[in-house]
Amino acid sequence: MPHKDTVTWNTMITGYVESGNLGAAREFLKSMKRRGFQADGYTFGSILKGECGLLEDAKRVFDGAVVTRDLVTWNSMLVAYLVHDKDEDAFNLFLEMQGFGFEPDIYTYTCVISACFAAAHKKYGKSFHALVIKRGLEESVTVCNALITMYLKLNNKSMEAALNLFHSMKSKDRVSWNSILTGFSQMGFSEDALKLFGHMRSSLEEIDDYAYSAVLRSCSDLAILQLGQQIHLLTVKTGFDSNDFVASSLIFMYSKCGIIEDAWKCFEDTTKESSITWNSIMFAYAQHGQGDVALDLFSIMREREVKLDHVTFVAVLTACSHIGLVEQGRCFLKSMASDYGIPPRMEHYACAVDLFGRAGYLEEAKALIDSMPFQPNAMVLKTLLGACRACGNIELAAQVASQLLEVEPEEHCTYVILSNMYGHLKRWDDKASVTRLMRERKVKKVPGWSWIEVKNKVHAFKAEDRSHPYSEDVYQILGELMEEMKRLHYLASSDSLMHDVNHIYLRSDLSY
Repeated sequence: MPHKDTVTWNTMITGYVESGNLGAAREFLKSMKRRGFQADGYTFGSILKGECGLLEDAKRVFDGAVVTRDLVTWNSMLVAYLVHDKDEDAFNLFLEMQGFGFEPDIYTYTCVISACFAAAHKKYGKSFHALVIKRGLEESVTVCNALITMYLKLNNKSMEAALNLFHSMKSKDRVSWNSILTGFSQMGFSEDALKLFGHMRSSLEEIDDYAYSAVLRSCSDLAILQLGQQIHLLTVKTGFDSNDFVASSLIFMYSKCGIIEDAWKCFEDTTKESSITWNSIMFAYAQHGQGDVALDLFSIMREREVKLDHVTFVAVLTACSHIGLVEQGRCFLKSMASDYGIPPRMEHYACAVDLFGRAGYLEEAKALIDSMPFQPNAMVLKTLLGACRACGNIELAAQVASQLLEVEPEEHCTYVILSNMYGHLKRWDDKASVTRLMRERKVKKVPGWSWIEVKNKVHAFKAEDRSHPYSEDVYQILGELMEEMKRLHYLASSDSLMHDVNHIYLRSDLSY
């Protein structure tokens, strides 16, 4: 072409980026600048589509385009930082663009708010919320949805803020409803999730796969089979039962309700092309003590060349842990990166620690944590504490508990487990010290709850609870059962029973 303009150059750059030839796109960008053509917002947006390896080039173009920068350019650079996990740079750019006289738009706010999910960014999130109100954008459904998601990701205590925002919205879309429903489900407010789902059905024309997946997860947590079956029927009627995420939730629901056969039927009805449903059915069999079936499924999955992911190996390691295949689990952990190109994550190490702990290899579990390429999080430490509890190693348990109480000082389980261990060993002074520390930190033991579904109605119970209208009848039957257990010599001593109950409680909390 004898005559080229900026559009011509941009077209070529976009073509190379979209075809995956980033090197050629980079060379065209350099040639464009050498020929005296000024990169504009379109050039910049095209470059950013390539993402990987081009962030520095994008930054150079951005810095050199002071005259031609527009809001699209600023937003593109902002997104580039967020995509590359450079949140602080994105927040600073947000301030800088206003210094240059550019007013952030709805897209800008949505992007920066979505980055405020870590505890370290909590202050930014609240500040952005204040700015949204100040700029009169609080009626934007998109911005409000981003704020709701932000509050839900921060911690359980922010659920109230998310709910207040949700109820204040004059108009809500499907994302608004799904965000709150998912928040309820993920944070354990399962009964609230079920109630909200009922409101959604009367407020929205269509329920999508996100909503079905979330509400089925809540049915799983409560082990409500009848309601879960009704929702299963709804997914069949609407055609969402073939969706991988919905099918995965159905598999999980039937598994948690104890009906592994129906979980398998749900798996059989899927295309089996995605690891999502394979992972779920492997988890299901592992949780039902059929780890050998889960490992057979893993072999079939490889034969069919289904793409494996990190969740697949969580399922595999869980299966090994539940049937005591220590050596095989150790081999899987070591071969993940070399043979499958999937580096072990925190959850894989937690599974391996559980594997060693269940087998009584406490020192190997501790050594594995010490060899991790990153600092252990609360999940790993809790798993090790459970192993210490099972092996009766109070010295290591005290060390692990000390670390946990620094990470999660408000978590009651750590105090309770350590206190029970001291009590079992009759170390009353140490037990009293733990109790005193709980009192000083105002940490209270959260009672465990049980649910039972009778005639499509859920009944909830906790220890020594007498609030249920039929509580007297319940305790009478319980007394009769206890007497029958004594008669059959199945009732252990109270200390031993508490040991087993606490052990089961910890395992059930960490096993999935």
